[in-house]
Amino acid sequence: MIVYGRNPVREALRGRRVVHQVWAMPRAAALEWLHGVDIERVDDDALTARAATSEHQGVVARTDAYPYADAAALLRAADPLVVALDQVTDPHNLGAVCRTAEVAGATGVVIPDRRAAEVTPAVCKASAGAVEHLPVARVRNLADFLADAKGAGCWCYGADAAASTPFDRPDYRGGVVLVLGAEGRGLRPRVAGACDDLVALPVRGHLESLNVSAAAAALLYAILQRRERA
Repeated sequence: MIVYGRNPVREALRGRRVVHQVWAMPRAAALEWLHGVDIERVDDDALTARAATSEHQGVVARTDAYPYADAAALLRAADPLVVALDQVTDPHNLGAVCRTAEVAGATGVVIPDRRAAEVTPAVCKASAGAVEHLPVARVRNLADFLADAKGAGCWCYGADAAASTPFDRPDYRGGVVLVLGAEGRGLRPRVAGACDDLVALPVRGHLESLNVSAAAAALLYAILQRRERA
């Protein structure tokens, strides 16, 4: 798999994947975190060709395939905090959610294995390398995963701008799965029905809702704050 960009490549070198090769432009090759790394120095055109984008920031790496986690293993963690995404297809949104989830200390992210973004080079870049440390699991059926989560003792909260429960009403103690849908479509009915409750962030402006990655950030930090105060 190709990984491009300074943060993604640096985190790949620090993470659990094997990095097989690194290409860099001379200026990027002088970065301190690349000292001791076997680098092939190339020009901008060569990097753009390898990354299939000009947004490589002077460094590209070739790694093992992305190692998806086991969704069931995420639920076995102590008081897990899992983010589940329902058919989020935009790689930049997936990457941004993963970045926030990793920084907030979430146990992992769960995504469907169909009709959804997967971990690609663009997602690695959008996550600033967070996917190298954050477990990401794929499941065949998200509603079935939520049923498994409830069976494991977790509470499942879906984000819905029209929900009657304010986001700050639950106490979020114990195992929690936060479920977010794609922008514009929201949660599918069966996924929403599999949640214990639907929660809403306040909307005070003219727009109807937040982007999914912004909603994830607001809700994750609200959950983190409530859990730390418990």
